[in-house]
Amino acid sequence: MVTADPHGADATDERERAPRILLYSDDVDTRQQVLLSVGRRLRRGAPDIAWVEVATPAAVLSQVDGGGFDLLVLDGEAAKAGGMGIARQLKDEIFRCPPILLLTGRPQDAWLASWSQADAVLSRPLDPIDVQRVVAELVGAAASAG
Repeated sequence: MVTADPHGADATDERERAPRILLYSDDVDTRQQVLLSVGRRLRRGAPDIAWVEVATPAAVLSQVDGGGFDLLVLDGEAAKAGGMGIARQLKDEIFRCPPILLLTGRPQDAWLASWSQADAVLSRPLDPIDVQRVVAELVGAAASAG
């Protein structure tokens, strides 16, 4: 949305910017489940979400280092390097790290997920309503903070 500035210049309304969300899992089915749960938009009339799907830890670090994300969704059950360790690393190393939603294998893993410094945790089986709600909350909180 472009609005007129009182001095005649056009300015982009940041509230209408498409949210960028990074989705990390080595399992294509997990990525698909998150995408289907959240949907194309966070709310009616909002711009489409710009998803960036990655399947390796190196890709996560490279993408996040480039900046511009409103939310990181990390699979705590990913093989070789799970989302918990990556979340902890990002929170320790990235200035103003975007909020992180961590997906765990079971509710009992929540205590371990707290070590990761994730902003929110959801356990499997993933409830689509909960996934959509938490993603919308975290993106909304990031937008108002920043």
